[in-house]
Amino acid sequence: MGVVTYEFEVTSPVAPTRLFKAFVLEGVKVYPKAAPHAIKSVELEGDGKPGSIVKINFVEGLPFQYMKHMIGGHDENNLSYSYSLIEGGPLGDKLEKISYENQFVAAASGGSVCKSSIKFYTVGDYVITEDEIKALVQRSEVVYKAIEAFLLANPDACN
Repeated sequence: MGVVTYEFEVTSPVAPTRLFKAFVLEGVKVYPKAAPHAIKSVELEGDGKPGSIVKINFVEGLPFQYMKHMIGGHDENNLSYSYSLIEGGPLGDKLEKISYENQFVAAASGGSVCKSSIKFYTVGDYVITEDEIKALVQRSEVVYKAIEAFLLANPDACN
């Protein structure tokens, strides 16, 4: 097994506290509303604390039926959270899991920056390519932008 780390940032005009709330505290409700074209439902298995499982069910026609995230934890004071993709989605037979650490910070020009660190845990001697990493990151950014658009269109959501 190998581990490859990839770091990136995404900017947003939305305040960091609203993004944190949408992604972490109210994600079960927000995800299907923000991306109904992709997400059918979200189920929480557990109490939302570390070790709980979040199952995201996708609409028919997408490459994946579902994926499961295990919550690592979150810190409301630092607007940070972590989780691991442990089943379904893009894992296939080449990735054991993908772990994410994210933090929302205020941007100097207003809005926010999401700082992300992703660790890809490969199976056996498989080596993930830069193109594969970029494709997976691009999918993450699509979800991020859908939630951002939802918050911009619904100024009272996640306040």
